[in-house]
Amino acid sequence: MTDRYASFVQTGAGRALVKRLGLPDPPRLRRHTPGDPLVPGPVLLGSSAGGRIAEPAGKILTAAGVELADPVAAHDADRRFAALVYDASGITDSAGLRQLYDFFHPQARSLLPSGRVIVLGTPPAECGSPREGTAQRALEGLTRSIGKEFGRGVTAQLVYVTREGDAGTPVSLESTLRFLLSGRSAYVSGQVVRVGAGTAVAPADWDRPLSGQVVLVTGAARGIGAALAKVLARDGAQVVALDIPAAGDELAAVANDIGGSAVQLDLTAPDAPTRLAEHLASRHGRVDAVVHNAGITRDKTLGRMDADRWDSVIDVNLSSQERINDVLLERDLIPAGGRIVSVSSIAGIAGNRGQTNYATSKAGVIGLVDSLSPVLRERGISLNAVAPGFIETRLTARIPLAIREVGRRMNSMAQGGLPVDVAETIGWLSWPASGAVSGNVVRVCGQSLLGA
Repeated sequence: MTDRYASFVQTGAGRALVKRLGLPDPPRLRRHTPGDPLVPGPVLLGSSAGGRIAEPAGKILTAAGVELADPVAAHDADRRFAALVYDASGITDSAGLRQLYDFFHPQARSLLPSGRVIVLGTPPAECGSPREGTAQRALEGLTRSIGKEFGRGVTAQLVYVTREGDAGTPVSLESTLRFLLSGRSAYVSGQVVRVGAGTAVAPADWDRPLSGQVVLVTGAARGIGAALAKVLARDGAQVVALDIPAAGDELAAVANDIGGSAVQLDLTAPDAPTRLAEHLASRHGRVDAVVHNAGITRDKTLGRMDADRWDSVIDVNLSSQERINDVLLERDLIPAGGRIVSVSSIAGIAGNRGQTNYATSKAGVIGLVDSLSPVLRERGISLNAVAPGFIETRLTARIPLAIREVGRRMNSMAQGGLPVDVAETIGWLSWPASGAVSGNVVRVCGQSLLGA
């Protein structure tokens, strides 16, 4: 679906009109292309006094071929940076928050278009005192405000890095830094990511971080699922693409295009989990990552909704995920180091009129992450979710024009996202190198003004 307004504002006449009338100005976002450098310019790395993460972060960036700017260059008014990375883990009270101002205030106009801001901190629950916990929680307000202020496609994120197993921080943190700095995260902003002490395995080739991995994708025949299958295959995965029999032709086309395999299966069938488990066991012996993408909508206001609309949405969007997880885990088909990624929605965070069934199911997915991820962590398996906002698909194309335009513009990017934006985020959470990232719900919404 084409966003004609965003295309228009890239023209000379469009830019003049936007400036004169103060209209939304959608920037051209930097998205990932294989072979691209991680960032298109130098990165300025700063640290609070006593910060513990700057050193390992600097090693990660240097090893990735990133040019770290000389701190003296930060005072050059003409110097431009691709990213600002700041270690705030040394801030132990509210007075220390002044260090954030001292670092970011001079650099507010120094970022290149589609630049990146990453703040590194300590999870408040791990802080040694209430004052330290207070200061670390304050970082969320900083990053979310920067995401809304800097404009021009700039994204801002907060990454809480556990104190547990600090010796392993470089490997645990690397996949998250690489994702957030790259064009893969173009439509992700204002998010809080928690990096724990789980097992992270760096790939031999960061251009193919899923090489040798078997990944199951449900709902793979079209839209976000088809884009996801393509991204995972590009990154080296052997993709098992699953969808309902009625979508068989489209599913086969997706699987053939990426060199994957197709499975036609109705996930609501009583024997679906068992049949799926038997297929994976006989064909692959395991599944390294499971992506629960299958979902449906059956919209009506609650007072007008029949029971079938309610039951079908809950069953497909939530209960089927639980049933599949149970069987795959019971049969040990997801090995230690495995990953599960579920697709939620911003509707599960903010709610949506006429979608009580859908919002309930997607909030349930978030509950699944909250309740099951600590259990799976003991088995060395990560569980996360992504929550898309307004994404340009065939479904959103059916929304009335006025509502569609509101959905597109009410975010920091002033535009809808693309299926590939959701796919790239799921891809990152599916990497073996992201094994220390668990229990997260990452919104892919351009920092929507709805929900949070």
